[in-house]
Amino acid sequence: MAEPKKYITPDELKNHNKPGDLWISVQGKVYDVSDWVKNHPGGDLPLLSLSGQDATDAFVAFHPGTAWQFLGKFFNGYHLKDFAVSEVSKDYRKLVYEFSNMGLFEKKGHGVFMAMCLMAMLFAVSVYGVLCYNSIWVHLVCGGLMGFLWIQSGWIGHDSGHYEVMMTPGFNRFAQILTGNCLTGISIAWWKWNHNAHHIACNSLDFDPDLQHMPFFVVSSKFFSSLTSRFYDRKMNFDSAARFLVSYQHWTFYPVMCFARINLFAQSVTLLLSRRRVPNRVQEIFGVLVFWTWYPLLVSCLPNWGERIMFVIASFVVTGIQHVQFCLNHFSSSVYVGPPSGNDWFEKQTGGSLDISCPPWMDWFHGGLQFQIEHHLFPRLPRCHLRKISPFVKELCKKHGLSYNSVSFWKANALTISTLQNAALLAQDLKNPVPKNLVWQAVNTHG
Repeated sequence: MAEPKKYITPDELKNHNKPGDLWISVQGKVYDVSDWVKNHPGGDLPLLSLSGQDATDAFVAFHPGTAWQFLGKFFNGYHLKDFAVSEVSKDYRKLVYEFSNMGLFEKKGHGVFMAMCLMAMLFAVSVYGVLCYNSIWVHLVCGGLMGFLWIQSGWIGHDSGHYEVMMTPGFNRFAQILTGNCLTGISIAWWKWNHNAHHIACNSLDFDPDLQHMPFFVVSSKFFSSLTSRFYDRKMNFDSAARFLVSYQHWTFYPVMCFARINLFAQSVTLLLSRRRVPNRVQEIFGVLVFWTWYPLLVSCLPNWGERIMFVIASFVVTGIQHVQFCLNHFSSSVYVGPPSGNDWFEKQTGGSLDISCPPWMDWFHGGLQFQIEHHLFPRLPRCHLRKISPFVKELCKKHGLSYNSVSFWKANALTISTLQNAALLAQDLKNPVPKNLVWQAVNTHG
């Protein structure tokens, strides 16, 4: 006779949410991932954030069908008592199944090849202009082209972290190191660590690193209580210095975005030199060193320091467009405090994301971020299919009475500035006291 099933209640499952004792539920079965968390390809944060609860929708979103066969070795013999699936989740999983049957997750199109050709052209023209022309205006344009190269390279690096943009895992890894580490100086390991946490905890003020920009920016007055970042494991102090900067953030937003790449450089180096487990650390460091060899060498070929500084600033300012794009999709959307919940996965992803409406011929400019809602729901889907599936997502949101926010690029900028301005006005209100600590906390706060 078969042994009777062992059951565990949702409240009992919640107790297994600490390092060394991590349990999750997938389709009603409970899995012990305490040891696996150290080897999880997506990093430890997704499992830590969703531990002690049902994680079926997140598992479906981030894993191909072949991953299901590996779940069995983590099954601990328990089933979730009173397990039920919401109507929203049922419809969402049906969409994933249908898109999979259509082969959309495997069909990548020719976008990557075209992007690679564009990147090669931008790099060649920029280098040629620096080495073969003496005109200051040509050098200025070449600096801007380098910024456009970084933007396009960033899109490829982003996509390669979600799915294989190349034909084999080996070539995909090569594309990651080339486009991320070598061409832009951004560690793909840092990006995956950061970006996976963002996707799992979309718009959680204390769990999503993409909203943690203290002391320069806050999107909610809830930051005024000095929240603790669960990603960086440190307190985000809202002291007098932070209050001053936040009070004018709607004016400083675009200037700061022009040089936001410096923060990504620093974050990459910090991770690679840290004691954290970094997969393929040697490759990552080598790739970053390649960037810090060719880029300074190219800049040094300019005739004087004035033109060198001009070239670097032009590169940073142009690529600042991409940093603005990163913010538009989430800054003006709904936010919350606390860990993500596996039971409202669809609702959190749609409510915390904003689409940018644009004609198809502008898709290259946004790199897939114009369909941010679709991307968050189906992160493994190649960007060439996001426009195709958009009507299905709209229909599902309408069916269940959920928000589907899509605005123009200019409207998205206006909404972002409005969000920053509202928080700034609250920060300026002297009736709201802040801690008396006057020590500048910027060097101790990541974002």
